[in-house]
Amino acid sequence: MNVRPILITGANGGLGQAIARTFLAESPENIVWLGIHDARANADKLALEHPGRCQLVTLDVTSPAAWKTAVADILAAHGRVDVLVNNAGRHEDALLGRMDPESWSRVLGVNLDSVFHGSQAVLPAMISQRAGRIINIASLSALFAPPGQTNYAAAKAGVVALTQSLAKEVARLGITVNALCPGYLETEAMAGMDAEARQRALAQIPMRRFGRPDEVAIAVQFLACAGAAYITGSTLKIDGGIF
Repeated sequence: MNVRPILITGANGGLGQAIARTFLAESPENIVWLGIHDARANADKLALEHPGRCQLVTLDVTSPAAWKTAVADILAAHGRVDVLVNNAGRHEDALLGRMDPESWSRVLGVNLDSVFHGSQAVLPAMISQRAGRIINIASLSALFAPPGQTNYAAAKAGVVALTQSLAKEVARLGITVNALCPGYLETEAMAGMDAEARQRALAQIPMRRFGRPDEVAIAVQFLACAGAAYITGSTLKIDGGIF
C-alpha cells in the first residue's frame, strides 16, 4: 500500500477533527498526522479510534524549530509528506484602539506566521517529490472584515495573499496551494455566542443556517485530490452565500 501522509494543524478543534475524519474515511492509504499543542483530548480519542492510521505530533505552529521536528518525524516514518492543511487559528477580538500589542502579535503568529513556517517546512520534501498539496484555512473575515477583528482579519487576509504568491512560485513543481474562507461554522468558537448575536449572524446568511465543519472538510478533501491538480492559487469561500 502506498501511504499518503497528511499533516493537519489545529487538529483538536471541531474543524480540524472534521478534516481528519474525512481523510481517514476517504482511503486506507491516508495516514493522518494531527498537529497539537495544548488541548489534545479530541485528538487523543481520534488516534485511539484509528490506531496506526492517525498519529499525534506535538507542534507549536509559531515555532520554526517545532515545524522542522514535526516534518522530520513524518519523513522518518514515511519518507514523504503529501498534504499540509494549515488549520490552526486563534481569535482575540477587540477594537483596534483598545487592542494590546501582544494580542496583535499572538493572533498574527498563530494565524499567519504559522502558515509561513509550515509551508516552508514541507516544501523541501514536496519539491523533491515533485508533488504536494498545501491547503490554508483562512476566513470570510479576510474578504469581509468586520469591526473588532483588525488582528484576525489582517492575518487571514495575509493567508490569502501568501497562498496566491506561493502558488505561483511552486506551480511548475507539481505542488498546489489553495485557501478556503469559511463563514460561520457550528464549532466550539460559536459556542460562546449569545442568542442575540446568533440571530444577528443568521440574518446575514442567505441560507439562514450556520455551516457544518464537514462541509468545509469535503472542500479540503477535494483540493487535496489528484483531480484538483489544475487548481492552484484559488480562494474558495464557504459561507452560505453571505458575500
